[in-house]
Amino acid sequence: MTDAVESFRAFNRVHTRFAGVLKPRYMGSDLSVIEARLLYEIAQRAPVLASTLQALLDLDPGYASRMLRRFEQHGWIARGRGADARERPIVLTEAGRAAFAELDQATREETARQLEPLGEAGRAALTQALDTARLLMAGEDEPWTLRTFRTGDMGLIAARQSILYHEGYGWGRGMEVLIGEIVTDFLRDFVPGREQCWVAERGGRMLGCVFLVEDAGVARLRLLYVEAEARGLGIGKALVDACIDFARAAGYPKIVLWTHTVLTSARKIYAGAGFRIVSTQVHDEFGKPEQGETWELEL
Repeated sequence: MTDAVESFRAFNRVHTRFAGVLKPRYMGSDLSVIEARLLYEIAQRAPVLASTLQALLDLDPGYASRMLRRFEQHGWIARGRGADARERPIVLTEAGRAAFAELDQATREETARQLEPLGEAGRAALTQALDTARLLMAGEDEPWTLRTFRTGDMGLIAARQSILYHEGYGWGRGMEVLIGEIVTDFLRDFVPGREQCWVAERGGRMLGCVFLVEDAGVARLRLLYVEAEARGLGIGKALVDACIDFARAAGYPKIVLWTHTVLTSARKIYAGAGFRIVSTQVHDEFGKPEQGETWELEL
C-alpha cells in the first residue's frame, strides 16, 4: 500500500503542474479551474439541475450558487422553470456556447502541444495507461468486449498469467515455462477454423483470455483467466461460452481441460457450463504439491 500511495502522490504532483491546476486562471481565461470544469459539465449535460452539478463535482451549495450566478451575469446560462433555483434546469445560451467552445479549443491545443514531444509511441502508451487509471479510480461502468487475438497478445497473456499465478499461489518457474510453451505452440501451429484465442478488454486493457486448441481430435480449453478487477462481470463465463460455441461449430465431439482444485472460481464456471471431473492427480510441477483435475464436456 505504501508504494501505491507514494506513486499516486508523485503522479498528482506531475499532473497538477501539467494541467495548470495550480494557476489562478484556467488556460488564460478569467475562470478558475473549478469554474471551467463547471462550465464543461453544463455544456456536456444540459439541461441539468444545479443540484446535479453540486453532487457531481462535490461542491458546497453556496459556492456552486455563486459560480452559477456569475455565469448568469456573463449571459452564459439560462434557467428553465422550476420550484426553486436548484430545480430549474440550466442550459447554455448562445454566448455560453461560444465561451465554452473557445475554452475547449484552447484546452485541446495546449494539451496537444504538451503531448507532442512524447512521439506517437509515447502518446499511445500514455493513452492506455490513462484509460486504465481512469477506469480503476472512477469505477466507471464502461462495457467490456470480447475479440479474437492479435499481434502482441501472446506476450501480454504469458506475462500476466505467470505473475498472477506466482502472486496468488506461489507457482513459479514451472508454471511460467508451461504458459510460455502453450502460447508459443499456439502461434506456431495455429489452425484457423479449428483453434482460437479470445481476449476480453475494456478501455484498451486486457481483462482476461482463453484458448481453444485441437488435441488428438478433441478440443482443449487452456489458459482461462480473468483479472481481479474484472471478476463478477461475467467475463469468465463469456470466455468459456465462446469456446463451447466455437467447438460445436467446428464439429468437435467434446472439450477437455486441465485445472486445479485450488482454482475455485474457474471450477465454478466449468461446472456451470456442464463440464464434469473425470480424473484427479497430485503433482509438483509448479514447485509444490497441487491436485490437478481433468474435466470434460460432451458436445
